[in-house]
Amino acid sequence: MIIFSNNIVSNRLWRFIEFPWQRLDYSSASSAGAIVVLSGGINMPNSNSKIIEWNDADRFFSGVELYKAGKSNKLIFTGGSSPYNPNQSPEGDFYVKTANSMGVPLNDLHTTYPVLNTAGEAKAVRELIQKKFPHQSKNIILVTSAFHMERSKKIFESEKFIVQPFPVDFQSKKRSIRSSISNPLNWFPNARSLSISTLAIREMIGRIYYKTWM
Repeated sequence: MIIFSNNIVSNRLWRFIEFPWQRLDYSSASSAGAIVVLSGGINMPNSNSKIIEWNDADRFFSGVELYKAGKSNKLIFTGGSSPYNPNQSPEGDFYVKTANSMGVPLNDLHTTYPVLNTAGEAKAVRELIQKKFPHQSKNIILVTSAFHMERSKKIFESEKFIVQPFPVDFQSKKRSIRSSISNPLNWFPNARSLSISTLAIREMIGRIYYKTWM
């Protein structure tokens, strides 16, 4: 894994994983039946702590900004949870509470039952919409990290959604190969590059799994 632990290799790997998605302005999004924000943005506390820390705040805040921009009057958060902490509250509960504190009415906020993965999120969102809004359009704005969007989009489309991607949390940086190579610091191994390379490889494995088995 040493080869994946420097800035040059990890950045090129991330650019591959995040392709073809681009950063978008909220005004560029079209109106939809619902804004769906996937879990994975916070580090939920363990049984010995009540402290919640942000991991990827972009998903949550982008969902709220899209709502405030009038793209939909339904803001849905998925209830991400861990099988190793069954007594832990789902992420969606925290998001609903926080969005409400930022001025989003509770009537416009929704969360799914606890889910463990992206396939579970897509199924739970479909069931929530069918139950609460049976005549609702299947057109949704899907908010998740850019590296996760390719797989998420396909999974939600398999549940018959019309997906408008809104990728966030970009990890790759636009650098020329020349400028990257000329900086000797980019060649040194570092923990952050190894960590994000590991996440990128994990996402690649996830894509292969869903393509093969779903």
